[in-house]
Amino acid sequence: MFDATLPSETSPPDGAAFLAFADADGDTRLTDLYQKTPLRVLFPDRLAGDPPTAALVTTSGGLVGGDRLDVQCHVDKGAKAFVVNQAAEKVYRSAGADVSIDVRLGVEAGGWLEYLPQETILFNGARLRRRTRIDHAAGGQFLAGEILVFGRRAHGEVLAHGMVHEIWEVRRDGVLAWTDVLHLDGDIAAVLKDPHAFRGAGAMATAVYSGSDLDDALETAREVLGACEANAMMAATIVNDLLIVRWLATDPFELRGAFGEFWAQFRHQIAGLPAQLPRLWHV
Repeated sequence: MFDATLPSETSPPDGAAFLAFADADGDTRLTDLYQKTPLRVLFPDRLAGDPPTAALVTTSGGLVGGDRLDVQCHVDKGAKAFVVNQAAEKVYRSAGADVSIDVRLGVEAGGWLEYLPQETILFNGARLRRRTRIDHAAGGQFLAGEILVFGRRAHGEVLAHGMVHEIWEVRRDGVLAWTDVLHLDGDIAAVLKDPHAFRGAGAMATAVYSGSDLDDALETAREVLGACEANAMMAATIVNDLLIVRWLATDPFELRGAFGEFWAQFRHQIAGLPAQLPRLWHV
């Protein structure tokens, strides 16, 4: 079921977390689990009404140049799962090597998968390459996201130099439906300040949803975004039968609040799940 090496690598990653869930007479069960330090998978108590919940933990406390992580999660037909990061991920300044993170998610027909991040905090001089690939069958639903914070704003630091290469790929029944690439290099501070680019943003976020109810989902997303009082730029649209939601904000804390508020309300209205996030999100 799992390929434990990155396609371009000949050696295994430093850290790995592979999970698989399947339906068993109407109840979802964990059917496969592999973990390799510094990644660990915990299973916290879930909220009433939530699907089985797995928390990803990076035990090293952060990532340095040359670190490579591989995360895979597969939800079988009719099963449901909620995968969440236990805490914000820190990517420290690099002397030259890249941090590489490969995320692969799969959802079969009738399945539901949530992949909820916490922030990825990019220290000044960090170098990050991350690729998130989602392959879902027709009739499978997923809600996945990511948050990027450009520097340690609480310390007065901005991401002035380094490298960020972020790729999203979504395939439906093996056919590419959407791809998106963010590449920042060189004088990153100038790009972040540019009014035609990031307009001084300290953080950005993305959420991607696929389901059979896209018209309703778009209306719901825009209603939730419209009710949010955070000082952030927010928008939602449909691209090739996928709902794409974006956030930009000067203050990463405000963006986190807006993102979390959206996620809680959207999952509730679209999937009938609790209108709240796990306790670890609020720690």
